[in-house]
Amino acid sequence: MTDQTTDGTVRLFSPGRVNLIGEHTDYSGGLVLPMALGVGITIEGTVTPGVVALRSDAVADEVHIELPVGSGVDEPAGWGRVIAPLLEELGLGADRGLTASLSSNLPPASGLSSSSAVSCGLALALAGRGSSWDLDRMALAGACQRAEIAATGVNIGIMDQAAIVVPGPGEALLLDCDTLATEPVRLPDGLEVLVVHSGVYRQLESSQYNDRAASAAELTRRLGPLRSVDLATVEALDDEVLRRRGRHIVTENARVLEMIEVFDRGDVARAGAILDEGHRSLAVDYETSNDEVDAMVARVRATPGVLGARLTGGGFGGSLVAFCEPGTELDVDTWWTRAAPAGGARFLD
Repeated sequence: MTDQTTDGTVRLFSPGRVNLIGEHTDYSGGLVLPMALGVGITIEGTVTPGVVALRSDAVADEVHIELPVGSGVDEPAGWGRVIAPLLEELGLGADRGLTASLSSNLPPASGLSSSSAVSCGLALALAGRGSSWDLDRMALAGACQRAEIAATGVNIGIMDQAAIVVPGPGEALLLDCDTLATEPVRLPDGLEVLVVHSGVYRQLESSQYNDRAASAAELTRRLGPLRSVDLATVEALDDEVLRRRGRHIVTENARVLEMIEVFDRGDVARAGAILDEGHRSLAVDYETSNDEVDAMVARVRATPGVLGARLTGGGFGGSLVAFCEPGTELDVDTWWTRAAPAGGARFLD
């Protein structure tokens, strides 16, 4: 069953996300703590059986696909390449379709999951309000994850999609990427979250993201599920690169658990210190930062009122997340915003 509106119009908002802690742990079945943002993608259009026709205010290219999608369909290039695998994942017939415009207030190449906001938003728009995909948001997240992997060849985990479609308003999301169990998390009073573009733009396809995912797979092959591996076992590895990659994953999972504890007791100073530790681990052990990003982290961290800061998202550029005292102002020449848990993708009345 679907329930757009009686005249077939579709309006929804699909947010970007910022990951508070738990970076590069999702594709090895680890723990993550993201939250949906108040900025994202707005989709407005009408149900048009037999065709998907899309345009975006961010790019000139338009997308046009006839339905049903077959295995031999010519996929559009660029931003529309996810549409065909998404339609196949959703298993929708030719009676579904969409003609729509997409508008975004997310900065491009910011590491805030604009591409996943598009895929998740379009999946909901195509499936419809009240559909089985709308009612089982984790299943929807999995379908969008698989479609994005098929479209880009980047072996992403499920964090981005889950963070975009699952959380309730005012709640961050603790996600176990092995069991897919979730738990809502409230941020403590006296803690403000800032999201800051590092000034380094990036695309995961041209980064070393897949190399890091391959390292995690090799660690799992050698040691078993990384959630069950202790630090001493990782430190005993004779491969220096794998040792550093494993050290990040094991300690990052521990940081997620500690962050939940310090949120519960309202220890905002320790919460900031965990961000600092997380960035050092990403920069030194996982090597997903660079000199420019490190310089921006240091600049933000030196601002009065900032309690901690780190690179967030896939890395190799993109955005930072900072924990601050309320009202903290940044003096940077890049895009930044105050952020609060805004809830997952939703239909607009």
